[in-house]
Amino acid sequence: MDLAGISVVDAHVHQWDPLTTPRDFSLLAKLFRYAPMSIDVAARLAPRRDREFVGDPDIYVRPYLPADYRADLGAVPVEALVHVEVEWAGKAPAAKADETRWVASLPFGVDTPALGAIVGSGDPAAEGFAALIDAHQSASSLFRGIRTMVAHHPDPSVRSFCPVPGALTSKAFLDGFAVLAERGLSFDAWVYSHQLPEVTALAQRYPEVTIVLDHLGTPAGIFGPVGKRTGVNPGARRELFVRWRDDIATLATHPNVVAKVSGMAMPILGHPVPARGNPTPAPELLERAAPLLHHALDVFGAQRLIWGSDFPVDKPITSVGNSARVVVDVLADHGGGAAELDQIFRGNAQRVYGIDAELLA
Repeated sequence: MDLAGISVVDAHVHQWDPLTTPRDFSLLAKLFRYAPMSIDVAARLAPRRDREFVGDPDIYVRPYLPADYRADLGAVPVEALVHVEVEWAGKAPAAKADETRWVASLPFGVDTPALGAIVGSGDPAAEGFAALIDAHQSASSLFRGIRTMVAHHPDPSVRSFCPVPGALTSKAFLDGFAVLAERGLSFDAWVYSHQLPEVTALAQRYPEVTIVLDHLGTPAGIFGPVGKRTGVNPGARRELFVRWRDDIATLATHPNVVAKVSGMAMPILGHPVPARGNPTPAPELLERAAPLLHHALDVFGAQRLIWGSDFPVDKPITSVGNSARVVVDVLADHGGGAAELDQIFRGNAQRVYGIDAELLA
């Protein structure tokens, strides 16, 4: 079974230029550009939590734009993609909408896949959230929803993107979330796996909002040790898997939730980082990720799973082709056929993100 004949949607791609646009990592990118030492030497001075999250800092200190993504595609027949926000800086209330405007201006769709949808940045708990949504919608007709950086890990040596736990359950967040419900917008939830019950509570409170679980909940350390105490031995990793398995099964009982089979090569999962330019072979990646992917198919079914490459974040570990190959192989092992393949690699993303069918002709 392969992707021949399918107009693939890559539902999770990041574009950035830390040298000309304001990212949270822009200062470091500029410093590394002029540092009198190699990036690999300089990176050893970074905190462990940052090293383990990025895997290879080289991808964060240079632009990643449509031509770079096209070069990484290989033989995967991607016709359209969904851009997901990535650490756009700016203190003004509507500053995050500048990323939506910038992405919409990039040269997609000429000799690169088309831009099908944009997931912008925003925090429902922040003052002026409704005005920010106005700005996103004004910035591009492709704006479909938001992602909020709420990933927080109890191990202080695992990188968190939110200063405090429980962001999804705060009164301010829950009240602001109503704006998404009112406007028919989606919410991409990127959390660490112990936060899955918070996503379940959110889905229960707002059944009218489509919630997209990014990267199957990112169970940090499930493939190897990270931080000080996460995934430190096989027993700990087994406990992590069992908790993830049960929590994601509960989340999947809510029909307004779909899940992305993406981010399976994020370094923070505990993958060993191969030499630059030598992606982990597909069989090796398949051996690690198959239990997660099989369970996701069991509880969500092919009708509520969406593939995304998570490039370039996953690039230190895998290639776009291997990322897709692993999902195709698991689906085949699971008894899926051409119809299920089309759902995961095209149809579900098209439906959830409102992607124009003409882009996939």
